[in-house]
Amino acid sequence: MKEPPPKQSGPEPDCDYNLAICILASGSKGNAIFISDGSTSILVDAGLSGIEIERRMKSKGIYPENLDAILISHEHTDHVQGVGVLARRFRLPVYCNSKTIKASSQIGNIHDIKSFECGSTFAINNLTIHPFSVSHDAEDPSGFTISQKGSKIGIATDLGIGTSMVKEHLKGCSLLIIEANHDQTMLENGPYPWPIKQRIKSRTGHLSNEDTKHILNEVKHDRLLHVILAHLSEINNTPQKALNVVSQAINNFNTRLAVATQNRCGNIFHLK
Repeated sequence: MKEPPPKQSGPEPDCDYNLAICILASGSKGNAIFISDGSTSILVDAGLSGIEIERRMKSKGIYPENLDAILISHEHTDHVQGVGVLARRFRLPVYCNSKTIKASSQIGNIHDIKSFECGSTFAINNLTIHPFSVSHDAEDPSGFTISQKGSKIGIATDLGIGTSMVKEHLKGCSLLIIEANHDQTMLENGPYPWPIKQRIKSRTGHLSNEDTKHILNEVKHDRLLHVILAHLSEINNTPQKALNVVSQAINNFNTRLAVATQNRCGNIFHLK
C-alpha cells in the first residue's frame, strides 16, 4: 500500500491562535474551507479538483501533506469533486453521514470513511465537531460548528431557510461562514429558467441576502468577530449587494464582514 506523503514543517504548528480559517473557494463551481488549530488541520468539503485545492493551499503557505481529515457537508459535486483524489493521495479519513456517502458515487474508493449523524458531536483530534441538519435538496445535508479552546466557528453555506435549530447552533460563534446566495430582484429578473428560480427560492434551495440579514439579526452578539458571506451566485448577486444588505444586521457591532469568492482564496482568519 502506498504511503502518504510525509508531513511538512512550516508555520502551522508554531502558532499563537486557537483556530485558523481560510476559504479556498466558495460558489456553485466549487467549495472548500481549510481549518486548523496549528496541530489538527481539516478541509470542510473539497469541491474543486485535487490539483486546484493543493495549488490554492500552497499559495497561502498551507501544506496539504499536513491535513488530517476531510469533512463533507453533502454530496453535490461542488462540495465533493476533489474528495476522492485528496483522500487517496494523502491517506485521509473522510467524515460524512451515511446517506451522503451512499449518494456520493463519484468520490470512488476511500480507505477510511468515518460516519457521523447530525446532532451528535464528535472529535477530529483536537477539534470538536457538531453537525446539524440544514434544509437543502441533498440526501442529508449538514451545517457544522467547530470548536477548540473556547473558540467556535459556524458553517452554514447551503440551505434554503434558517430554521430555529440552525440559528440556535450559530449562536455564540466567534466567526460565521454563512450563505448569501442571491439578490431576490436579480434572481427574479435574471436569465435562469423559472423551475430553477423556484428551486433556489424554495425552503430546500439557497438563502437570499435578506434571509441572511434576518438570521444574523437573531444570532449576532458582542463577541462575533467575523462574518464571511459564502456561496454567492455569480449570476444573481454581487459582493456589494450582499455586503450592503447583510451589513444592516451588524451596524452597531464591531463584527468584520467579508465575502468569499469563487476564483481565489480568501484571507486566513485567526481566532485567539
